[in-house]
Amino acid sequence: MHERAVPVIRAPWIAAAAVTALVAAGGITYAVADGDDSGMTAPAADSADAGFARDMAVHHQQAVEMSYIVRDRTDNEEIRRLAYDISQTQANQRGMLLGWLDLWELPKVSSDAPMSWMDMAGMADGKDGALMPGMATNTELTKLGKLSGKQAEVFYLQLMTEHHQGGIHMAEGCVERCEVGVEKRLAQGMVNAQESEISLMAGMLKERGAKALS
Repeated sequence: MHERAVPVIRAPWIAAAAVTALVAAGGITYAVADGDDSGMTAPAADSADAGFARDMAVHHQQAVEMSYIVRDRTDNEEIRRLAYDISQTQANQRGMLLGWLDLWELPKVSSDAPMSWMDMAGMADGKDGALMPGMATNTELTKLGKLSGKQAEVFYLQLMTEHHQGGIHMAEGCVERCEVGVEKRLAQGMVNAQESEISLMAGMLKERGAKALS
């Protein structure tokens, strides 16, 4: 299937979320660097702030990967627009999270198990690549890459719904535990945007005679 350019026109709520993310990408890192969080010192390597940044960067990377896969497996413009917006928004947010770790001079990887900062280490068994709640397994990603058309659309929507559910749980954990104000605000923005996307995807699944996996 040939790759086609994705139209710039997007659903209004998706466009608003993307604009918010892009504006944040240009301003949030500066705010932290400029001491916009009441002059607080950089968080510790084992803090919730650092743990969320590391784990969500990994979580987001898989959402980007799934979105690129489905764009090559369907010609449906609605799905391709959704996949484009998710990949762009989450790639930008991932860059911000990794940028903060650089700014704080903290490692991007840790020997601690994922979700340790939420006191939930081991919540996901990590088997077959599913390192955190909501993450697809390597087997599921391979399956997505072999499907096409409506089947690929449905499976992508199902996987991404679960992925968002896990991401929301993690972001809510940061809202509760993180201390860096701009990071807490980014996390709350993730919760709001992904809840909206879950609702949108439920409608898309219904249109295709399917429903979420759980």
